[in-house]
Amino acid sequence: MELNDQLKVWIEDINQYLKDLRYGSYPEELYEPIGYMMTLGGKRLRPLLTLLGYQLYHDDIQSVMPAAAAVEVFHNFTLMHDDIMDKAPLRRGQETVHTKWDDNVAILSGDVMLVRAYDLLMNIKDEYLKRAVASFNKTGAEVCEGQQIDMNFESRDDVTVEEYIDMIRRKTAVLLGFALELGAMLGGAHRHEQKLLYRFGVNMGIGFQLKDDLLDVYADQAKFGKQVGGDIISNKKTFLLIEAQKRATGEHKATLDKWLAATEFDAAEKVAAVTAVYDALGIRELTEAKVEEYFTAADDAFEVLKAPDEKKALVKNFADWLMARDK
Repeated sequence: MELNDQLKVWIEDINQYLKDLRYGSYPEELYEPIGYMMTLGGKRLRPLLTLLGYQLYHDDIQSVMPAAAAVEVFHNFTLMHDDIMDKAPLRRGQETVHTKWDDNVAILSGDVMLVRAYDLLMNIKDEYLKRAVASFNKTGAEVCEGQQIDMNFESRDDVTVEEYIDMIRRKTAVLLGFALELGAMLGGAHRHEQKLLYRFGVNMGIGFQLKDDLLDVYADQAKFGKQVGGDIISNKKTFLLIEAQKRATGEHKATLDKWLAATEFDAAEKVAAVTAVYDALGIRELTEAKVEEYFTAADDAFEVLKAPDEKKALVKNFADWLMARDK
């Protein structure tokens, strides 16, 4: 499924705005990594959601571009620091900042990005500024909570589906919800409609992450852009693994236990073996149903929203595209 042409234009506008954004110049070692990080690409989902939330109520999209950029700069700040914690060598197929420079540079550069995000938020009209910053602060704290909970999961073998959903809600989904809510807020939407859009964004965000978990195992390598089976190789607690551990018995349980305990292994062999267990247990279909559940919940929140049909159609196109993606 293709994105609407208008949305493609707005993504180009976002990319141009981010390209023209300046963070500072001296010392070069502090600011060069920020420019590098921001040019690595990405889908620009979050700033686009801010524009989508705003366009439901007003047409002057360029007026909220600084707020949309603030959401994207904050998102990339979290990625820069997450990469340090995960010891990740690659981000979007390129060297991570801490690999290309070092951990200390990545920490400091990330800190500047957070400051710049607040600076961009200061462009918001006074009547909305206090509420917008308060919501941004709450969201930022939840993202950090989600990252900590995710790290806690690494040393646990008893993570439940409910705990996992709560983790991805905090780590991933709340920022999508905030992005939409922020756009609606700046568009002068009623508080009730802001909350409907927040709920829509959060449910869509949970569905988005569950779909990402699914694609990590079942995507076409040529389209996916990163290693298929990376979550299996690293024993990452995902919806798929948690459900498989809960349902596996006999030979399937023995296979899972063997590969989860292995410290030296052939990566391709491990991915194939664990995927075979997922296939036997119907984990792919189970995950697809869970994705559908959260996208349906998002639709339910969105359907009661009062806005012109042609403006709602743009948001619906985005949600449908997100659900149908294969990379």
